[in-house]
Amino acid sequence: MTRLVTVDIGGTHARFALAEVAGGRVVSLDEPVTMKTAEHASFQTAWEAFGETLEGPVPQAVAIAIAGPVGGEVIKFTNNPWIIRPALIGEKLRVEAHALVNDFEAVGHAVAQAGSEHFTHLCGPDQPLAEAGTISIIGPGTGLGVAHLLRQTDGYHVQATEGGHIDFAPLDSIEDAILARLRKRYRRVSVERVVSGPGLVEIYETLAGIEGRAIQPLDDKALWALGTSDEDSLAAAAVDRFCLSLGSVAGDIALAQGGFAGVVIAGGLGLRIKDTLLRSGFAERFRAKGRFEGLMAGLPVKLITHPQPGLFGAAAAFARKYG
Repeated sequence: MTRLVTVDIGGTHARFALAEVAGGRVVSLDEPVTMKTAEHASFQTAWEAFGETLEGPVPQAVAIAIAGPVGGEVIKFTNNPWIIRPALIGEKLRVEAHALVNDFEAVGHAVAQAGSEHFTHLCGPDQPLAEAGTISIIGPGTGLGVAHLLRQTDGYHVQATEGGHIDFAPLDSIEDAILARLRKRYRRVSVERVVSGPGLVEIYETLAGIEGRAIQPLDDKALWALGTSDEDSLAAAAVDRFCLSLGSVAGDIALAQGGFAGVVIAGGLGLRIKDTLLRSGFAERFRAKGRFEGLMAGLPVKLITHPQPGLFGAAAAFARKYG
C-alpha cells in the first residue's frame, strides 16, 4: 500500500487530496482541499500550504494532473502564472516518486478504475461498459477533451488525443449558420468551437441572429443557468442545440476510434446538463450514422459522475506507473 498526494491543477483552482494505491489501483481517496491558484506564488508554495493542513507528514509520492500538455522541460499554464519543471519535481516537493499526466488522460484512468456506481446511463443498451475493447471518452468543458481507453484481459491503456480539433460538420441549416458565423473569425472551425462551454455563446448568438433578436451579451455560465432552468426560451434552445451537436460529435469519435466497448461523456459540463442530455436529441444524433445506425444503437453511452475524476484518475495513473 502506497500513500500519496494527488493533485489536479487547472487555471483557477488546484485541488489536493491524500490517496492510497495498491496493486495498480486506487484503494481510497480523501476529501480534497481546494486552493485558488491566484493566491499562491507557485505550485511549490501551494504544496507547502496543503502540507500545513495535514496532521502527519506529507507523503513522499505525488500524482499530478495538469490542464495542458505535460511534455517538455517547462510546463506553463494558460490561466495562471505557475511554472512546473518536471525534472525538479522530486527535489522541489521532496518526494521519491511522481506521476505527471494531462488532465484528460487522468479522466481516462478514472473511467478505467471507477466503480459502476460512478456512471449514469445516457442512451443505448442499459448495460456496463465492456470489459474488453475500446471505450471512447469525450469531455466538453472550456475546450473539448477526447481520449480512448483500451481494455484488455491483462490491463488497460489510456491514450489522450487532440480529437477536439477535428473539423465541425454541420447537419442542418442551423448548424450551417453556426459554422458561417464562426468562419468569419476562424479560417478553420473545429468541433471544440461549438461543443464546449464557450461554444454555447456562439450557438446562442447565432440563434438570436436567425430570429433577428436584440440580446444582451452573456457568458457561458449565465447561459447554462438560464438554459437549464427554462427561464429563457432562446437559451434553452441553445442548450438543446448544444446537446444535438455533442451527440453527433460523440458518435463520430466512437466511429473513428472504434469505441465499440462503449462511450463515456466526462467533465463538469456533462454533469451540469445531465437531465437536459437525457431528454434532448443527444441519443438520436449519436445513432444517426447512416449505414451504421444499428451498430451505434448497440453502444452503451454513460456519463461519469465521480465527484473528483481528475484527482482519482491522477492517483490511478500513479498506481499504474508504479504497479
